Parts: sequence; structure tokens; C-alpha cells
Amino acid sequence: MPALSDFPITRKWPAQHPDRIQLYSLPTPNGVKVSIMLEETGLPYEPHLVRFDSNDQMSAEFLSLNPNNKIPAIIDPNGPGGEPLALFESGAILIYLADKSGQLLPEDPARRYEAIQWLMFQMGGVGPMFGQLGFFHKFAGKDYEDKRPRDRYVAESKRLLGVLNARLAGREWIMGDDYSVADIAVFPWVRNLVGFYEARDLVQFDTYAHVQRALDAFVARPAVQRGLDIPKRG
Repeated sequence: MPALSDFPITRKWPAQHPDRIQLYSLPTPNGVKVSIMLEETGLPYEPHLVRFDSNDQMSAEFLSLNPNNKIPAIIDPNGPGGEPLALFESGAILIYLADKSGQLLPEDPARRYEAIQWLMFQMGGVGPMFGQLGFFHKFAGKDYEDKRPRDRYVAESKRLLGVLNARLAGREWIMGDDYSVADIAVFPWVRNLVGFYEARDLVQFDTYAHVQRALDAFVARPAVQRGLDIPKRG
């Protein structure tokens, strides 16, 4: 049976608690999805900071766990059948942690797939589109004289916010009364859009009242407040 120490990544980020889930991440919208999920479920874990400013994500040790060089990634030393399980892609990790803990994903098959559907809405739409808007609004892309690329992502972000706003009308959370992995996936990105990306006015965020209400409720959760700062930046 392989041990945690058999994974090359543990040579760069040694485990102090090898019996816990090992989280390799950075507090970005994708990264905090998993730290928030771990905080919400109470699963024991050990966080490791993957520093982009020193290209940790391109190191041989990190690439041995995630060849796509993106955070987050995990190793569960007590995976299915008691064998260690390595996973990357935040959506896959959220589903795995929900199944492992028995929390935050409906048991009813139809409701389960409905929640996964909204998780994929974030993975395929909200994350990529909001991220591109951030590039063209706040980072290097802001210096492009041609504003058509920026405006394309503004329009698509507004469309996605409209879809989300309509879904939340009359619902406390994306799945109704039940807080779920769908909310944990979506709202870190919404928070980033209006906060770190400074795009509140650009996307006319104040017109999406249901999204604002749910975002406020999300950020107020104690587990979310903890997870947003994990792993702590050194």
C-alpha cells in the first residue's frame, strides 16, 4: 500500500500531519473553494501554500501531483478503500469531499445532479469569464487600446450574473434552502469580481439584488471567513 511519503510533492511540502488531507493551494477564488469546503465539513486537513511569485506551481514536485500546474490539489491519505488518493481540479475535489463527508451535496439522485449542474455552471462559465474580465479590466489587458475584448467579457459576465440572479429569486441559496457545493463554487468568484477585480460598477452589480443578498450571507458564514484566508500567505 503506498504511503503519503511516496508522493514526490511531500519532499517540497513535508506533511506534519500525514494522517490528514493534504491541501496544496493559494487563497484565490479557485483555491478557497476547497479550503471553505474543508472548513464547512470539518474534515481534518493540513494546508500548504503554493506560491505563484516563486513559481511553485511549475516545480517538478507540484507537477507530479497536478500536471496542469494549477491550484488547488489534494492528497487524501485515507481515500477509497483506505488507499491514498491524489486529486486536482477544484470541482472534482468538491464532489469528492462532499461524498467523503456526506455533506453539502444532496443524497437524492435528481437533486444531486441538479447541484452538480450548477457547480459546472461555475467551472465552465463563471470562473473563466470573470477571470478574463479581471485580466482585461485590472491587469495587463487594461492597457489595450481596443476595448472590444474587455467589453466581450463584461457582457458575458453580466449575462451570467443575470442567470444566477434569476436562479436566486425566491431561493436562499442556489439549491433553495440547502447550502451546497454549488454556492461554495460560485460565490468566491462573485466576491472576487466585485472586490479584487474592482468590477462592481463595470458589470452594474447593484442591479443583481438576489446575488448581492446571497453573497452577503455566504461571506458571513464563519467557515467561509476562515477558509478565505487559507493557506495563509507567508
